[in-house]
Amino acid sequence: MPTPSLAALPIRRLTPRDLAACADLSENRGWPREEHKWGLLLTAGQGYGIDDPDGGLVSACAVTQYGPHGRPALAAIGMVLVAERHARQGIGRHLMRHVISEQGTTPLTLHATPSGRPLYEELGFKATGRAEMLRGHFVPDGTEPRIATRAATAEDLPAILRLDEEVFGSDRTPLIARLPAFADQLRVAEAKGRITGYASAWPNMDTHVVGPLIAADTPTAQALITSLASHTDRPLRTDIDVRHEELLTWAKERGLTSVAFNAVMTYGIDELPGDWKRRFAPLTVAAG
Repeated sequence: MPTPSLAALPIRRLTPRDLAACADLSENRGWPREEHKWGLLLTAGQGYGIDDPDGGLVSACAVTQYGPHGRPALAAIGMVLVAERHARQGIGRHLMRHVISEQGTTPLTLHATPSGRPLYEELGFKATGRAEMLRGHFVPDGTEPRIATRAATAEDLPAILRLDEEVFGSDRTPLIARLPAFADQLRVAEAKGRITGYASAWPNMDTHVVGPLIAADTPTAQALITSLASHTDRPLRTDIDVRHEELLTWAKERGLTSVAFNAVMTYGIDELPGDWKRRFAPLTVAAG
């Protein structure tokens, strides 16, 4: 259980003004500061935190809701952090219980590291999937992808949003509509004049994170990754659903290496909605 003094501290909603404190907390736990990602999560979603009487945050997390406003169909939890000096005192459990209560009957999902998984299982989450994080400099094989890709334009956004909702299973407009400003690249795949996939590459420290990655099939996903890689000198990083074995093998043959595995967990539902066969990678594991 939390110590009495910390248990007495209120949990409050965070705002974009808390960006620096969230980044400080990330750094305190040995994570990158990731201010760019925190900025997205605190504007497209909702942060929760516990203030440290000595300054900064004791703990924080982010929740991103999807579906109709006021009647969310799904909420993703991410960036669950507790300051090092307050670790292993039940603070994370205290914050998570509050967040679960706040979300009411809304189904929940999160990506859990091996160290975090026991806590989430204790709270009632169940592992329903697995994602493999890859990182490295992409080395093209010299062949031209068979699938046509191009940079997305403002006119493409309605079609991207329709495709995303169809594949993800919930409306993510508040998140996806921010991609043109958040990402360094946003590209689409086309077939017979119809958008069949899209992907973005957004900056995270020294890498470009590939996500979301939504595509009609594996060749389309490959074409999108290839096109994103051809427009950056940075290493790529992405989290691919392990069921997409062909894409994982292909990416590893082109220079990306396995970094870690995370469990995809759900609460209140047995599996995520949507079409996993076309959902290859999340925007970020913090937001699903």
